[in-house]
Amino acid sequence: MRRTALPLLAAVALGAAACAGARSEPPPGGAAAPAPKDVRVDGATAAALVQGGARLVDVRSAQEFAGGHLPGAVNVPYDEVEKHLAALGASGDAIVLYCRSGRRSAIAAQALERLGYGNVHDMGPMSAWPGEIQAAPGRSP
Repeated sequence: MRRTALPLLAAVALGAAACAGARSEPPPGGAAAPAPKDVRVDGATAAALVQGGARLVDVRSAQEFAGGHLPGAVNVPYDEVEKHLAALGASGDAIVLYCRSGRRSAIAAQALERLGYGNVHDMGPMSAWPGEIQAAPGRSP
């Protein structure tokens, strides 16, 4: 039984690999939808982008932002990005997004890409930032 199980498993694995590598045809009358691009960056890359002029955007709530944020960040809550596009700059400008855990910044990044923003970078959690966090007056970070 063991001798036949190993070749069978190998054949299944090879078949799965062949299927995974196969190209699917675009739907009739149109091109295939583009795959979403990976916009996640680490803290050091985000800091370098900001140093180079990218707009740093905190997508947490106004209350969370008031409790402490990254220096130079503007606050545009993730569920309001479509209402506050002017605060983000032109669609070609570099933008670095962050939140508490990375969930809201990922949602905001997808929304901005749908709106035609092509230079969006998602740092994810604020804790990824390599520098200091600007504490609210009277509070320590």
